[in-house]
Amino acid sequence: MSEDHTPDWRTQGVRIVPGDQLDTNTPQTPGMLRAAAINQAMVGAQKIWAGTVAIEPKAKTGTHHHGALESVIYIVSGRARMRWGEQLEFIAEAGPGDFIFVPPFVPHQEINASDEEPLSCVLVRSDQEPVVVNLDIDPAEKPEAVHWIGPNHPDPIE
Repeated sequence: MSEDHTPDWRTQGVRIVPGDQLDTNTPQTPGMLRAAAINQAMVGAQKIWAGTVAIEPKAKTGTHHHGALESVIYIVSGRARMRWGEQLEFIAEAGPGDFIFVPPFVPHQEINASDEEPLSCVLVRSDQEPVVVNLDIDPAEKPEAVHWIGPNHPDPIE
């Protein structure tokens, strides 16, 4: 800070993290590659964590949760199939431009729904700590398809 206690915005202001300089030295889950862009080590973040997730065609991740953290996944390209619940008994899909919200402690699994195209996502969490708790769950044989319902997306008429 300068003498008048104004922060030095040049060194303490906006930070740019080039996409080819992300940090893969972050907790991983089998089947995906996480790379940190925004965290304490990269930019000094105190309250959020952000990065990317890549899942190869036909691949699925191990089941995991992120403790008390909230997560937002933005689908850049590809098609995500999400399974969640105590036995991964629920399933839904999301595509490019869609956002997925994962509440705290929810066991979930990301699946690349494409046999040919990689799944590319941006991930943001409510704390800069990269909490990943990998789980050993026997998934339900036939998960229940869940339609994304909310104030702007009412339950479809059958």
